[in-house]
Amino acid sequence: MFLNRIILHDFKNIAEADIRFSPKVNYIYGSNGAGKTNLLDAVYYLSMTKSYFSSSDQYVYAYGAEEATLCGFYEMDGGTEEKIAASVRRGGEKQFRRGAKSYARFSEHIGLLPIVMVSPFDGALINDAGEERRKYLNFILSQIDRPYLQHIQAYNQLLMQRNKLLKSELAAPALLDTISERMSPHADYVHTARRRLCERLRPLIQGFYAQLAEGRESVDVAYRSDLDEDTLDALFAREAEKDRVLRYTTTGIQRDDLLFRLDGHPLRRCGSQGQQKSFLLAMKMAQFRFVQESCGQTPILLLDDVFDKLDMRRVENLLQLVSALDFGQIFLTDSNKVRLESVSRGIDADVRSYQVEAGRITAE
Repeated sequence: MFLNRIILHDFKNIAEADIRFSPKVNYIYGSNGAGKTNLLDAVYYLSMTKSYFSSSDQYVYAYGAEEATLCGFYEMDGGTEEKIAASVRRGGEKQFRRGAKSYARFSEHIGLLPIVMVSPFDGALINDAGEERRKYLNFILSQIDRPYLQHIQAYNQLLMQRNKLLKSELAAPALLDTISERMSPHADYVHTARRRLCERLRPLIQGFYAQLAEGRESVDVAYRSDLDEDTLDALFAREAEKDRVLRYTTTGIQRDDLLFRLDGHPLRRCGSQGQQKSFLLAMKMAQFRFVQESCGQTPILLLDDVFDKLDMRRVENLLQLVSALDFGQIFLTDSNKVRLESVSRGIDADVRSYQVEAGRITAE
């Protein structure tokens, strides 16, 4: 599966674009702020129905525009073509279409076009709160496990209702108990899926990191959840008084987290910028391999500014790693054209280059 052609109108700073891509490697270069990342985000948007950088569509359309439109033509396994189109209007109206048919729910589209993106913003996975790491787990599982997406959405809706009740001085205990009971099966499903995912990802991350770092250091990943201790019903019963005093739900899968370690020490505190970047790349390569094996399709791989903060040895190791992944279509951005041309010698595939300047994209 690969993206053969994309047509954009007023998507972020890209006023107009009609581009045909290589089914293998696409190099995109230009100065900072030119729109390279916006092009990759458009490809991501067509797969996931939202921007990689925000769940809100507030900044999707160009400044002063009333609507942004995106259209992608994909060649699928077996040689069939899929046309995916999206439009986002100022004020919140949004449509997603597969062929001539609009989706009733955007979640129905997730998983059709698997994708993995690597971005400088991924540093939030290491340095920010646990919400970022839960998003990482949710993103992977939502592409390969449709019931998971339904369970996590249902849990979050019930969690909002429970917190609203806890904030109300007139909350009926029986209603609170009913909501809590309904949350339990959703929490069990999510907890089990996340634990199994982490068990699969852990050796993959360790293996990919070892290749990038040539064995100079080792990493580890651990999944932590309140549900490791007890059932959600038992946890709610134990924390009932605390929840009433604080007026929000203090236990549950909304507190799940991942712990990252480098040679036994917290990666966030002890890892250099290069080590953290290598770890994030290993995480994304593990994600790529897991999705590839789980859904039977090779994801599109978006690599945005990946060479920053990596020494040339790790860059060479990254290219060897990607080449060995049995990769499909890759989009790779850099501000340095010479560097892109030099690394292209490390990949034996159909390569096309594009220059981006002030939102204008030119094929070379």
